[in-house]
Amino acid sequence: MNRSRGSIVVSVKDVAVAAGVSVGTVSNVLNHPDKVSPATVQRVQQVIAELGFVRNDAARQLRAGRSRSIGLVVLDVGNPFFAEVARGAEQRAAEENLVVLLGGADQSPERESAYLDLFREQRVLGVLITPVSDDLAALRRLDAAGIPVILVDREMPEESFRSVSVDDVEGGYLAVSHLLERGRRRIAVVAGPASIPQVADRLEGARRAVAEHSDATLEVIEVAALTVLEGREVGERIRLAQDRPDAVFAVNDLLAVGVLQALAFAGSGVRVPEDVALIGYDDIDFAASTVVPLSSIRQPARMLGRTAVDLLLAEPEGAGERTIRYRPELVVRESTAGVSAN
Repeated sequence: MNRSRGSIVVSVKDVAVAAGVSVGTVSNVLNHPDKVSPATVQRVQQVIAELGFVRNDAARQLRAGRSRSIGLVVLDVGNPFFAEVARGAEQRAAEENLVVLLGGADQSPERESAYLDLFREQRVLGVLITPVSDDLAALRRLDAAGIPVILVDREMPEESFRSVSVDDVEGGYLAVSHLLERGRRRIAVVAGPASIPQVADRLEGARRAVAEHSDATLEVIEVAALTVLEGREVGERIRLAQDRPDAVFAVNDLLAVGVLQALAFAGSGVRVPEDVALIGYDDIDFAASTVVPLSSIRQPARMLGRTAVDLLLAEPEGAGERTIRYRPELVVRESTAGVSAN
C-alpha cells in the first residue's frame, strides 16, 4: 500500500517508522482498529494525514482474491440510454457496497477488447457488457478465468451467459405498426450499423409489421453510427427528396432527433407529423422536450442495469433466472399523433 506525492512514495513502512510502531500495527489501524489502543490509533492516523498516505484498496483486494468492482462495457457512453443503464447498475451496486467501472466501446471491437483486458487484470467481481458483435471469444475466456459475464441488452440462448434484454423485434414491430395504424404506407427505417444485433432485431420487427399490409412499402436508409449528426444528414435527404416517405422509424432516439432537426426547422416546407410522421426508440429523457415531442419505444434502461447486477450477484450460487427479457412499450407523442395520412 502506497501513494506517490510528486516524486515521494509514501508506504506503510514509512508510516510505521514515523509513528514509532510496527508495520503490523499500521495494518491493524487501517483494517482492524478495534485491536489497537485508542492512543495508538490517533497517533498513526495523525502520521497518515501528515504524510498524505492513501491505502491502496485495489492491491488489497487483489491479494484477497476478490474485488469490490464490477466492469461495465456499453456501446456508446454518449448515448443517454446507456447512461441510464449505467446509472441503474451503479445504484444497485452501491446498495451492495460495490462500485462500477464504466467503459465505452464506441462500437469498436478493439476498444471493447481493451476494456475486457483491463477488467481481467483488475480481477473485477464480474463484467456486464453489451457486446459490439457476435464474436464472444473474449467473454468466454473471462468466464473460464472465473470472472462471470452478464449480457446487457442482448440475449443469446445458445451461450452459457446470463442475460437481461428487451425484445427488440417486438419493439420494431410496435413502432412500425403504430405508423401503419396512423394511415402511413411509405415507411422509411433509419438503421445501422447492421453489425449491431439490436439494430437488426428492430429492423426485423419493422419488416414483419409492413408484411401485414400489402399496400405498404419499407425503405431502409443505412447510417454509419447511431448519432444525431447521422440522423440530421438523413433528414436533409428526406426533406429534399421529391418522393419522400410519409413516415420514418429511427432505430434510436438520437437518430430520430437528428431527423427531426432537419425536417422541423422553420422554412423547411415539411411538417411533422402532417407530412412525415416520426418515431424513435429508447425514449430517452429529452424525447419529450424536442420541438415536436417525439414518439418512441420505451425500454426500461435503468432496470436493465439494476437487473444485470442482480444476475451477477446470483451467479456464484447458480440461483435465480438465467435469462430475463423485458417487453418494450409504445409512447405516443405529437410526432406521430397528428392528422393521419390519406
